Order: sequence, then C-alpha cells, then structure tokens
Amino acid sequence: MRRDNTPWRPVTAAAIGWTDEGVPQSLHFGDVYYSRDDGLAESEYVFLRGNDLPRRWLNWPAPGFCIAETGFGTGLNFLLTWQAWRDAPEPRPSLHYLSVEKFPLAPADMARALASWPSLKPLADSLLEQYPGLVPGQHRLVLDRGRLTLDLWWEDIEETLTDLASHGRPLVDAWYLDGFAPARNAQMWQPAVLRSVARLSRPGASFATFTAAGEVRRQLSGAGFAVEKTAGFGRKRECLRGRLGAPVPPVPAAPSIPAWDLPAT
Repeated sequence: MRRDNTPWRPVTAAAIGWTDEGVPQSLHFGDVYYSRDDGLAESEYVFLRGNDLPRRWLNWPAPGFCIAETGFGTGLNFLLTWQAWRDAPEPRPSLHYLSVEKFPLAPADMARALASWPSLKPLADSLLEQYPGLVPGQHRLVLDRGRLTLDLWWEDIEETLTDLASHGRPLVDAWYLDGFAPARNAQMWQPAVLRSVARLSRPGASFATFTAAGEVRRQLSGAGFAVEKTAGFGRKRECLRGRLGAPVPPVPAAPSIPAWDLPAT
C-alpha cells in the first residue's frame, strides 16, 4: 500500500477472550475465530475443498499460485494450506499467500490458539518465529526455502484491496473469504471489497466462504462470480463457493484534478 498519501495509524491488536472449550473469540466482534466443533476440519472443508485444493496444483500451468485471504485471524487457514501444499506431489507451483488483517492477534494469543493443533506445530513454530509486530503496512515472510511467500497486511480491508486493485494487475487464483459473520463485521463484506476481490482475480479464479448470506451471494454474483450454494460444515446449513467469469468493470472515479485544469471540450 502506498504510505506517501496515507495517514499513519497504529495497529490495534485483537482483543481476545476464550470459550470454555479453549476456542478464541473476538471481544470486538463477539464471534469465535473458528468452529467450536472442529476448527481444523471446518477450515479444510470450507476453504481448501471449497477451492478444489490441492487438486488444482496438479499440472498447474503457471510457475506460481496465489491465494488471498480476508482476515488472517489465528493463521489456521494459512497453516493448513501450507501443510497441504507441502504434501502435494511435485511438480507443484510456488505458493504466494496474501492476507489482510486489521486486528492481528498478539503472538501469545496466536500461539495459544494454534496449540490446539499438534499436527501443525512445526509449521506454527516457523510462522511464529517470523510473525511481525504491530506496525501498519505489508510484512513479507519468506518460508520453505523460498518457495512460499506470505504477505501479511496489517491494514483496513477496503483500503488495501482497493489500492491493490487500482494497479490493474490480476494476482489471485483462489480466495478465502473469511472474517467474521456479515451481521457482526459488515465492513469485511461491503460491495466495494467484493468488487476489488473480482478485479484482483485472474480468469477462472475461485472463492470459498463459510457464509451463505443472501447479500454476499448477490454482491459476488454482481461482481462477476458464478456462485454456488453448497452444504455447510457442522451446524452451518450452507456455505458459498464459486468461480470468476468476467469481472464487472469498475465505475470510473471522478477526476481528482481541479476543474480549471480539465481540457476544454
């Protein structure tokens, strides 16, 4: 993100509480970070299977594959993806994982949350070793002998995606649309965010999300995605997944130069 024209704002760490089952919950949004039933299985079902991963990495035609996520949270989705990518047979593409988080977890809270998944401990330890501090902007972590790049953006989701999309270069092959429920965190699901999701997507890019809210479905469809409603995980009846057809062109912005500098017509 361009910092030359953006006011510097300190990053606020997520305020975390813990359920009786040891599940982290956001005190700000009043929602848990993952399923009380089985957060690992939920993430694998919704986001990896929802984006047809790791099957899509087989015979992938490009040298790299990019995943973008709205809300890094505990890092569980990232670690599961890293593990699945490691287990995928060669040749496999290098992996670029981009995640935007306005309220990052403090390292101690992240470590406590991830301790619930012993199978992920080696990868979680590697992540925590490089986990960035509460400084706004982009933080790049290079992992797995340089074949995996993790870009963490401690920023507002709309500002970040709008800025990235303004460069006109589609980057993303698969989206994890996470964050909290639309009723609790409406900013994460606003139309401007979902339009930027489409503009940043390469042709045929996929998305998956735990929600099946009608407004989210309509906004994604309006942005150019073919949206499919499918069975949800656990207590959730339904969730959404889909593929990009042709993104809807953005509405041109009003000129930012003074009217007296505009050419005569």
